[in-house]
Amino acid sequence: MEELLVTLARGLVEDKESVKVTSEQSAEDGVTIYHLSVAQGDMGRVIGKQGRIAKAIRVVMRSAAQQKGEKVMVEID
Repeated sequence: MEELLVTLARGLVEDKESVKVTSEQSAEDGVTIYHLSVAQGDMGRVIGKQGRIAKAIRVVMRSAAQQKGEKVMVEID
């Protein structure tokens, strides 16, 4: 799942080396939380107008996780 998020983000940004993804497991409900960080100049590319690209990234990640029987959340830092 982490590789999918990195691939999606690197396709959007100019500074591909600055894309970093960290994950943490939520203890109470079993949700894996992915934190995506990119360069400050690329933040607008990842979020998009009115957050449309960010929403699309979250939808893709949730559907991929659902196929594996997992629950995920994506936070853009």
